[in-house]
Amino acid sequence: MITAGERVLLTLWVGALWSIGYLAVPVLFAELNDRMLAGLLAGHMFSIVAWLGLAVGAVLATGELVRSQGRPGWRFWVLALMLALVAVGHFGLQPAMAALKVNGLAEGSTEAARFARLHGTASVLYLLTSLAGLALVAGPWGKKD
Repeated sequence: MITAGERVLLTLWVGALWSIGYLAVPVLFAELNDRMLAGLLAGHMFSIVAWLGLAVGAVLATGELVRSQGRPGWRFWVLALMLALVAVGHFGLQPAMAALKVNGLAEGSTEAARFARLHGTASVLYLLTSLAGLALVAGPWGKKD
């Protein structure tokens, strides 16, 4: 059974995923005239959420492993998936996108097309992470795996 502290941590992580990705960042792009500034701020917020997720996910996954006595159930595997998705996005896709932005992205260029593909992939990974987090929040907590 998950502890109250773990519920708070899970709520913090999943709430951050949803509020930043689907509320704050869209508002930035809708309200700021400077898309570069909006992108810079969004990147900072996504980075904070990624680090939060890596820390919280590690704590929660460890708790699940300890409770399961080495026989992890569905919650552990969902957390492991979320951690993997966050790691790929933060340590793989984000640095690649940042490297492309350093020299600017001319509209219609090969670099702009590559950036768009990477951004699309990062968006899909973020959506999958968000949905997996929703499954954890809404999933059955009082039952055995």
